[in-house]
Amino acid sequence: MKFDHPAFAPYRALIDALELARSLPALEALNAQAAARGIMQAHGLPLRFCAPGGRLSARDYETHILHTGQVPTRADTWHDVLNALVWLRFPRFKGALNAAHGDAIAIETDAKRGRRRDALTMLDESGVWVISRDPALSELLAGRAWHTLLWQARDRVEEEMHFVVVGHALLEKALAPYPAMTGKCLVLAADSPDLDAADARAAQELGAIDSPRLLPPLPVQGIPGWDPANADAAYYANQDVFRPPRQVSPPPPATRPPPPTPAPCPDRRTDGYPPP
Repeated sequence: MKFDHPAFAPYRALIDALELARSLPALEALNAQAAARGIMQAHGLPLRFCAPGGRLSARDYETHILHTGQVPTRADTWHDVLNALVWLRFPRFKGALNAAHGDAIAIETDAKRGRRRDALTMLDESGVWVISRDPALSELLAGRAWHTLLWQARDRVEEEMHFVVVGHALLEKALAPYPAMTGKCLVLAADSPDLDAADARAAQELGAIDSPRLLPPLPVQGIPGWDPANADAAYYANQDVFRPPRQVSPPPPATRPPPPTPAPCPDRRTDGYPPP
């Protein structure tokens, strides 16, 4: 398995330690890393990876981790192993995500997932931290000004923005990348790309995320240098990938009610006959 995509850069030491380029790791290897790093989940329980006892709903999965510290993990799938990789590298963020899921579940009145849990799930599966020290670039991202941001300002992007994939489903896609793979962004204003500081900052920022609309999309292959093909401006002209903002239709013009029917003139009959 190849891990040469830039999305795997923050995980390089773990990839080497677990020898992921050779094969999927055993649960014991994942747990050895968790123990060596002293990783705890949000309730202070030691984090461990365990074989799932059966199929769990999303609600049961999150509450199981929160109450036991055990992450159900299918060690024969890259999806679950990459989830473990993110837990090992960014435990504060993942722990805060799990706790936020638990809080949201506790106040939901039925099994339907609310907007806050939708947003949390998007970050868990496809999240990308955008560590930026230039608010103007962050505004371009929020406005989906793809050509301006990723082509015209690409030198500034390379200097002022740092992108960290924390969604394990997006990491799985990066094993065989394609142009349309898209993340959901959590923008973190910071002067330096300190990843440990970003881990703590991202955990704090989750409190304000109550809707998927607060997470701008980003076709990650458009990040300068993440795909050799994006060295050509034409790369960003593909609107199937770099979709423009949705145009909100203006409300229809207000319709005025018809004027009231005037009262009959006292010297004129309304039945077509002349007045008496």
